[in-house]
Amino acid sequence: MEEIKDTYRTIERSFEGEVYKAKGSKFIGYTFFVENENNIEKYIKQLKSKHHKARHWCYAWRLGTEKMRFRVNDDGEPNNSAGQPIYGQILSKDVTNILIIVVRYFGGTKLGVGGLISAYKIAAQFVLDKSIIISKTINLEYNISFEYKDLDKVLRIIRENKMDILSQKMEYNCEFVISVRKNNAKKARFALDNLRCIQFNEN
Repeated sequence: MEEIKDTYRTIERSFEGEVYKAKGSKFIGYTFFVENENNIEKYIKQLKSKHHKARHWCYAWRLGTEKMRFRVNDDGEPNNSAGQPIYGQILSKDVTNILIIVVRYFGGTKLGVGGLISAYKIAAQFVLDKSIIISKTINLEYNISFEYKDLDKVLRIIRENKMDILSQKMEYNCEFVISVRKNNAKKARFALDNLRCIQFNEN
């Protein structure tokens, strides 16, 4: 049976890169682990506050584990001279759920489009090389409910199929949120279905 790809690469946590200098301008790269767009603006605002004397805060992000989406932003630099080279480094490392911001302090000398592309690429490369890249599994979550009298049977199936209990509410009617690797999901769901005492919905 063909194995389903159920892992992805991302960074362990946020990192700050080394300062890259080009003709007096300074470029500093930052990586952030993100799982949705809600935190992206927050991190941008944080760096704008920290580096309030900088000229540009250019960035690229990539989100998702299977259907991926991305965005690039040149923040006033010439089109495709900043965000795109940053995103190119994300692709080169094949990482997702990541935001890279490169802060630029203008040094008084224009670099030209080619110089900017090189500088933003190198700054992004510096911080990615410093970041710890890890593999994570793609998991499916289920909300299941069952009667308390069936608890032992349910727990046995959960153990046998290497599922994790994320949350639980145990009364006369029990409610669990469980998680299972995508590769094991078909087998695990079949086992749950066979119990016939469970009602469940995939998140």
